[in-house]
Amino acid sequence: MEDNGGTANWIASDENAKTMLARIVVNQQSCLAFTRQLPPFHRVPLRAGNVVEIVGPSASAKSELLIQVAVNCILPKEWKGVRYGGSEGVVMLFDLDCRFDILRLSHCLCCRIHGACEHHGPPYSGNSETNNRPNEKLGSQTSSVLVTHLEDEMFRACMERFLYIRCYSSFEFLAALKTIRPQFQKAIEKHSNGVHLLMIDSISAFYWLDRASKSISMDNNASRPLSLQVIWEVVVQELRHLLQINTMLVLATKPTIYSMTSSEYLANRDGRKWSSKSCEPSKYGNQSLQKAVNREYMPAVWQAFVTHRLLLGKSEEIMDSGSKKVPVYTSEWETPSLRFLDRFIVQDGDISLVT
Repeated sequence: MEDNGGTANWIASDENAKTMLARIVVNQQSCLAFTRQLPPFHRVPLRAGNVVEIVGPSASAKSELLIQVAVNCILPKEWKGVRYGGSEGVVMLFDLDCRFDILRLSHCLCCRIHGACEHHGPPYSGNSETNNRPNEKLGSQTSSVLVTHLEDEMFRACMERFLYIRCYSSFEFLAALKTIRPQFQKAIEKHSNGVHLLMIDSISAFYWLDRASKSISMDNNASRPLSLQVIWEVVVQELRHLLQINTMLVLATKPTIYSMTSSEYLANRDGRKWSSKSCEPSKYGNQSLQKAVNREYMPAVWQAFVTHRLLLGKSEEIMDSGSKKVPVYTSEWETPSLRFLDRFIVQDGDISLVT
């Protein structure tokens, strides 16, 4: 029986181990390079395979942080002579609470693209002979049209690297995790190194509904009913499988149970007035006060899956940023414990530290 060399072609190697490891390491380092310049991720060296939980009360910039990270990831490092400072990676977002603002993401992306083009200077023509020098002979109107065309082309290319999945229940989330592998394969084939960033907003969206629901038996012969613990075991198991297929960084937001500050919590408990400065746990390292507010409620299997935890908060301070006032947010790394409080503001184009 002749196979016409099919068996030999099937077992033939495409690359050796050294080439494969070099390619994987370079891809992982390049896709996470943006985290080194983006606060507050600049404090901790993140790598592909890490699971970062972003914890904070309502209006503490959790989703804004995801938006800025996604924009930095899907933007290219450089395109047609214009430097954007991104990673040209693929982002996959699971929107579990159905509140992620796609229009806000589009607006921030447009601001970054427009700002990079303005900083670069005059537009470049698409002609290969003149692609390396400014097109000074173009009129102002023609130049404006060319800039708009280049920005639109860049915007479409970036949005093709942003994959959005909305889920309305734990069952839909589990179904999406189990059937998402073909999309990973398509991303690997189209973008060579697959998905760089997996984001979940918010991971605890269905926790309280699942906790209040009774255990469901799938059939009469089922050994384990579909309970809260079983659901989260399957979720973590599927996420681990995805990380084995495509090594990437995982970011998941989670709201706190209590949105009050530590001083308000102690004042309500003891019936006394406390100074906000004297009760600030992040600044003075009083971890017991921090734990009183940010009490953990997720299942143990998820807690063991998380490798890094970032605590966010919103201060009462307001700062002037151009023509508008913006709130000041705080961040502190709980895992690993750095005991260092960062203050930052969120703008349309980036995140800036406040000194």
